[in-house]
Amino acid sequence: MPTAIVTGQPVPGSSLENDLRSLGFDVLMAADAAEAGSRLAAVPADRRVALVDARFVGHPHALRLGLTDPRFPLAAVPGAVTAQPAARQALTHALVRERAGGGGAAGVEVAVDGVPDRITGALDADGAEIHRPELGSLVAVVPADPQTRNEARQAVAAVDDEAVRLKSAVKSRDGFFTTFCISPYSRYLARWCARRGLTPNQVTTASLLTALIAAGCAATGTRAGFVAAGVLLIASFVLDCTDGQLARYALKYSTLGAWLDATFDRAKEYAYYAGLALGAARGGDDVWALALGAMILQTCRHVVDFSFNEANHDATANTSPTAALSGRLDSVGWTVWVRRMIVLPIGERWAMIAVLTAATTPRITFYVLLVGCAFAATYTTAGRVLRSLTRKARRTDRAALALADLADTGPLADAARRVLGGRGLPGLAVPAAALTGGAAVVACSALSGYGSVLPVAGALVYVLASALAVARPLKGALDWLVPPFFRAAEYGTVLALAAEAGVNGALPAAFGLVAAVAYHHYDTVYRIRGNAGAPPAWLVRAIGGQEGRTLLVTVLAALLTASQFKVALTVLAVAVALVVLAESIRFWVSAGAPAVHDEGETA
Repeated sequence: MPTAIVTGQPVPGSSLENDLRSLGFDVLMAADAAEAGSRLAAVPADRRVALVDARFVGHPHALRLGLTDPRFPLAAVPGAVTAQPAARQALTHALVRERAGGGGAAGVEVAVDGVPDRITGALDADGAEIHRPELGSLVAVVPADPQTRNEARQAVAAVDDEAVRLKSAVKSRDGFFTTFCISPYSRYLARWCARRGLTPNQVTTASLLTALIAAGCAATGTRAGFVAAGVLLIASFVLDCTDGQLARYALKYSTLGAWLDATFDRAKEYAYYAGLALGAARGGDDVWALALGAMILQTCRHVVDFSFNEANHDATANTSPTAALSGRLDSVGWTVWVRRMIVLPIGERWAMIAVLTAATTPRITFYVLLVGCAFAATYTTAGRVLRSLTRKARRTDRAALALADLADTGPLADAARRVLGGRGLPGLAVPAAALTGGAAVVACSALSGYGSVLPVAGALVYVLASALAVARPLKGALDWLVPPFFRAAEYGTVLALAAEAGVNGALPAAFGLVAAVAYHHYDTVYRIRGNAGAPPAWLVRAIGGQEGRTLLVTVLAALLTASQFKVALTVLAVAVALVVLAESIRFWVSAGAPAVHDEGETA
């Protein structure tokens, strides 16, 4: 149980002690800094502790935001400061200086002279990173006299704490469908879950199970099954929104939740694609190539988003006329929603898939999905290319490292790079090399008959192009395109060769292989976003890197019969999935994983 040490003389009529207990704190009283230090020393080292001014007036949710969020080692609001076990030492040092008479910090002013605010000032002076939540209309103050205390209490009474809490549970930026068709009621479902002790992880798991049942209904191939699948897919999305809203409403973030939420959205969508393909097959229509194409296109869209954001989020002088135009359009309300809708974010996309599943056929569903996602990908990528070409930005070493990790190059490209002596390509030649090499291997695989050695030659060219593309740090204007070009090349080669094999089961096996590899790539993305670094180098070497897997698949297609190739793809898919999942699960359930929770990417 966390411990709150309330400093100063208790104020008659104050609800502070009850508010802290309602937040799960064990409350101790301390008259001054010396007694607070003694109380702090007696608290077990593995507990969160908080120092709260006895004169504090504010909303319980302001205290909740400031004192209970598990993502931040140090956090503060006016009149209160908290430290998790990892930051206890910094808090203790600041309190020791305060007890010695040198507390606070020179030049640091506080509105009201109280121990918690002086400790916060001392932590700031020490350079500690303190999270200060955005309170908005919530009140958190330490009144200096009875008049200001009465005014503060009136301000508290004027704002509905629960209404603010419900509103803040919803993401500030979401798609049209999510904002207007889901969030108006899913927030209340999140509150219902919170009051019954349900966790975001349980809701996330329920969302996955609902989507898998939807996929099973689609796999029946009957009209009733398709209708049920569409309804259940929407229900799964409601739960998908609810888990994030529950995490924000109750401030329940966890490392396991980060892993579940980061991966389940993709697992749900791609499992549903497989269910549609199985259902179509029951009706005599083979749409596995369309299902695999939809998964490839969506995955490439995501890696475009991730690569662009990683390349530019900490770049300096990061401005462009295109970005300025987008900013001006944001001031025209209706354009914001139109631009959010045409990129087919997850809400719009799942709603479209659900309606088409219920009303049409799997083939039509995939055709519309592919056309819509292709348009959205063209629109977003073109805009980002224009921004990149027109902005004058200096990209950091961190951005270059993130792009190198996203590239997922393995030992073959590393060896080729050493042979080349580390000589890279200038400017726009870097993404051009990645695009040319990827186009070469995909074209050779798609345009030659099954069993030809031409795809192997194309893959060797691709290995060389991969080495050239990553020979130097990826800091060029369009170098963020390298990872998506690599994704398209690897996945496209698998699709083309499986389609050329022309035997039953080859495309489903290819679907499984791409799904396993895509999981590895998504896992890499979410580790980078959590500032936890990329997967270990041994894992990338063990599964060959993107260029090694591409070459291996072309060699297998050249040496094996079509039936043997199907078995080889299946074995490769299982092997990659086992290695990647084992390491990923180990990481995300470990204490070193980032404690974040996200509802998924807008795309």
